[in-house]
Amino acid sequence: MRNRALIVSASMGAGHDAVAAELARRLAAAGTRAEVVDVLALLPLRLGALLRWWYRAVMLRAPWLYALVYRVFFVSRRAPSTSPLTVLAAAGLARVVRRVRPSVVVPVFHVAAQAAGHLRERGRLAVPSVVVLTDFAVHRLWLHAGNDRYLCPDTSTALAVTAAVGRPAFRCAPIVRPGFARADGAADARARVGLRDGDRIVLVCAGSWGVGEVAATARLLARSGRYTPVVLCGRNERLRRRLERLLGGAGVALGWRDDLADLLASAYALVDNAGGLTCREAFAAEVPVVTHRPIPGHGGDGVLAMAQAGVSVHARRRADLLRALDRLEPGLPGRAALTARAAALFTTAPAESLLLPDLLLRGDGVPRPYEPAP
Repeated sequence: MRNRALIVSASMGAGHDAVAAELARRLAAAGTRAEVVDVLALLPLRLGALLRWWYRAVMLRAPWLYALVYRVFFVSRRAPSTSPLTVLAAAGLARVVRRVRPSVVVPVFHVAAQAAGHLRERGRLAVPSVVVLTDFAVHRLWLHAGNDRYLCPDTSTALAVTAAVGRPAFRCAPIVRPGFARADGAADARARVGLRDGDRIVLVCAGSWGVGEVAATARLLARSGRYTPVVLCGRNERLRRRLERLLGGAGVALGWRDDLADLLASAYALVDNAGGLTCREAFAAEVPVVTHRPIPGHGGDGVLAMAQAGVSVHARRRADLLRALDRLEPGLPGRAALTARAAALFTTAPAESLLLPDLLLRGDGVPRPYEPAP
């Protein structure tokens, strides 16, 4: 296998790493060796670990602070085009590129996209950089004109990327493990978490770190008497224990799960607060997605962008959440239309077909040089 892809992820939560692992698996199946690296590990002086600790702590204890940082540095037009963090990450990435000698570099996190674009623009990266966007809402730190192309979740995002940086952008299907589209363990999953066949399960997702106001959401669902909340607390054991006490027998609080595909297959709907990978997994499972009480920053922008794309419903208020769920009864046109639009995302080209080196190289097998955006 002479072709080789370097996928640059980030251990911020679990979503980016899950996308990177699945993409690596698909590329390997197609005959392209793939190596995944963590861009946070490329930063010197353990800055990556410090950045991850700070971000997690802020999201758990002071989300308002992240909202401020997001507005100033992620979406403001007055923010500097290149940050010291980008330069440091680019230096680490350059060392990995010399070791791996890839045919293509594939960032799946915004710091990685900045680092790869920085190297490519300055002639320090001789192979194409193709960014895989993992969000519907694309903030400015995803965007760098040095990258050769962008793979986007929908047409509007692709158009916005091209308008912003002048680089080619294409739609691609969400990168989700195949098990979510054909899970058949719904009954077993219900039994494992102590639920009955008649329970109308609404999964409430708090991400791998267990962030957001999911306790209020779960309490609202339980008090309605119509839905049984099953809260996915990730690795936040403190949140899981708190919710167990709060819900009593009116719902379930779960820690990290490896059987999410089966849980989704048993669910009436998913209530999400960030618009991340779990939403894509629900799309693949044809489970309707309702977003409520989004986490600040990219979470808030992401859930609005998904709703505008027509693949989810955004419930702004408490009463809106229950009304939205009531309208998703099986057999009603609203449920069928919503899941059909979400499922249609998977009918576009898979990401790996837009990454394979024969599509990224000239006819003579030489990597395309960087071409500045017009």
